Order: sequence, then C-alpha cells, then structure tokens
Amino acid sequence: MSTPVTGPAWIEHSIWWQVYPLGFVGAFPSETPPGPGDHRLRRLVDWFDHAIALGASGVALGPIFDSRTHGYDTTDHFRIDPRLGDDDDFDHLVEQARQRGLRVLLDGVFNHVGVDFPRRGDPASSEWFSGRNFEGHDELIALNHRHPPVADYVVDVMSHWLERGADGWRLDAAYTVPQRFWAEVLPRVRDRHPGAWFVGELIHGDYAAVVEAARFDSATQYELWKAIWSSLNDGNFFELDWALQRHNAFLETFVPQTFIGNHDVTRIASRLDHPAHPAHALVILLTIGGVPSIYAGDEFGFRGVKEERYGGDDAVRPEFPSPPIPLDESGAEVWALHQYLVGLRRRHPWLHRATTSAVLLENAHYVYETRNGQDALLVALNNDDEPLRLSLPKLGRAQARLVAGSTAPPEEVVDNLEIEPHGWRILVPDSGP
Repeated sequence: MSTPVTGPAWIEHSIWWQVYPLGFVGAFPSETPPGPGDHRLRRLVDWFDHAIALGASGVALGPIFDSRTHGYDTTDHFRIDPRLGDDDDFDHLVEQARQRGLRVLLDGVFNHVGVDFPRRGDPASSEWFSGRNFEGHDELIALNHRHPPVADYVVDVMSHWLERGADGWRLDAAYTVPQRFWAEVLPRVRDRHPGAWFVGELIHGDYAAVVEAARFDSATQYELWKAIWSSLNDGNFFELDWALQRHNAFLETFVPQTFIGNHDVTRIASRLDHPAHPAHALVILLTIGGVPSIYAGDEFGFRGVKEERYGGDDAVRPEFPSPPIPLDESGAEVWALHQYLVGLRRRHPWLHRATTSAVLLENAHYVYETRNGQDALLVALNNDDEPLRLSLPKLGRAQARLVAGSTAPPEEVVDNLEIEPHGWRILVPDSGP
C-alpha cells in the first residue's frame, strides 16, 4: 500500500469561500453575453474583503475557462472565458487574493469537453475522444483517458495555471475518470508544484480507496452532506452518527472537503424543513474534521432550489451585486452566526483532523465530542419540540465551559444545562484546552 497523500501543510488552516463565477458576475445565463472588455472577473475581487470578513482563507472558483454555456463544456483550458475577461483579469484576481492572504482554487473539467473543443474536428486527433457523452448530455464529449496525449494535455493545463498563481484544483466529475489516469497525471503535476492541493469530486463509493488509488489529496464529502440535512429533516440523528463514524475512518488516510452547500445542490436554507436547522447544519460543518467550504450566499441565508431540468441550476447560481448586500434581521443573524462559527474554527485549527464520538444519541437528541489529542469540543443538538435537559456528570463530564449556543451566554461554566427546542450548544469540556 502506498503512503497516504495528505496535502500541503497550508490546507490544515483552510476554509474555502466557494463561488460559481459565471453566475456570480451575471455572465451566464445572460440574454447578451458580456465580452472580455467587460472584465467581469474583476467583480469577484470586490468581494474578497467580504471573504476575509467571513473568516475564509481561500476562494474556490467554479469554471473560468473558455466554454460555450455553463463552464463545464470547456472549449479551451488555456484561455479565460471571454465572458469573464482575459489573462490580465486573472492575474489581477490572483494578485489581489495574495495581498489579502487568500488562496485560489480552480475548477478543472478533465473528464469531458464541449462540442467546440478544437481537436474534435481534427481527423488526426480522433483518439482524443472516447465516443461517449457525459451522463446523457450530447454537448459534453468524454475524453479518451487511455490516450497519452490527453494526460500530457491535462498536466500542462494544471501546471500552466499553478504557475500563474493558483494554489490547487477541484477535479470535476473525478468519479467517472479512470483512477489510473489521475495516478499518472497528479504526481507529474506535484513534481512541478509540490505545494498544490487536489480535491476530486466524488459522489458515492469507497472514498478512501479512490483517493488512494487516484492520488487525490481530498474528496468531496457528499455522503456526510446528505446525512446532515436528512437526519435533521427526518428526526434521525442515528443517520448522522453513522455517517460521522464513516467520516472518522476517512480521516485516518485523508481529510475530506466538507460542505452543506455548493453550486450543484439545493441551498441548505431551502433544503431544511425547520427554520432553525440551518444553524445546526453549520454547527456540524464547523465542529468536525475536514476542509470546510461555504457556498457564496449561504452566509446570508440565501434560498434556492435545484431542479433536474434545463436551467435547473440557475436558482442556486444567482448574480451578485456589488458588496455589501443589504440584510434584513434574519439575514444579519445568519451572517453573524457564520462569522462567529468560522472564527471559532479558525481559533481551533486542530479540528482539521478531529474525529467525533457520540456522548448521547437519540432520534432527536445528539451530543458528540469532537477531539484531536488533548483538544476537544462538546456539541449538543436538540431536534425536538421540547427542551433537552442534560446532566454533564451523567454524560461522563464533570463540567464544561459554554462557548456558543443558540441562546446561551458564552463563557459560562456549567455542569447541567437546558437546551431550548431546536437549539444547540458548543462547550469546551473540563478535559479540553
């Protein structure tokens, strides 16, 4: 068995703010697509101070390369999408990110290309394509990953943008690409850029085995994402605990990218049935092991439902105005909670590889300890319409210090506590720091 890939040291402190650029700047969908002279990529820079205020350490970008429509039908991986701008705009974005200490993650679509990909019309290049489309989409043509020039091309693309200042790659639809292809490509890129980070988009399957075989640093934790909202909606914390035990096993060999929202799923505020539960989901995200990401807009409580139809992603990929966004009382509360919990995460970087164990597990009540060595937090979630009364001594904890909660004052030392219906608490146990 090969040595597990764990990623560069900087990833241990990373919290991503994820953006879908084409939608964010109003370039797609658009009745009149903008041209490079609009320099719309620079609109993202206007939001970098917001990312800093959130507490993020990096910006994870969706597709920014030349394409016909939504960015995942790439035409030229070496060219910035003209609807976003040009190379100078990318250089400006990287420079401004660096000035603020922000990392930049790019989105690489290397499983398939769009029908306008130039090599498709070259008879001498027929071996570049597998003859299949991607998941039934005729406009997305699958690459032939057995063809050595395809591997060379992907190595060159990744290296080109890492040399231009990117810090890593999200590998779109990585689950459909042969693992041997990634295992050939990624070590070649790492040889040139040992500080880069690579996260594969995985939906299901044996994450740990795929990460090892493909030589990824990380993988998207869709299994845990589903368990978070499903357990809250169904009143079944046993599902969440089962997923967290699986998550613990993954953390033995790699650190997954964790999330409760992204550009491909219904927003968490729309997914959850109870208005108090997006807070529970955020608490879970930021108190467990992983590399967390916040999808732009979720920190304001944005809503949006993804639908399985043409244009069905548009509701979760809206255009953003210039900052700041005016917030009502509810939005301001969501923003403040994100700032506080992201800040808590930043103050406890040991959470990167922390594992969890159930202290109390019932359908509507879940108390778990998240721990890394001598460092620990105690998290209590009440998913019931009745208050939850806890005696810490009966749970094996003499006392604990409250650091956050839906209503509780922080810094109070308690040995018993009552959590209001659909409330939550975060505590430092007496054995913690």
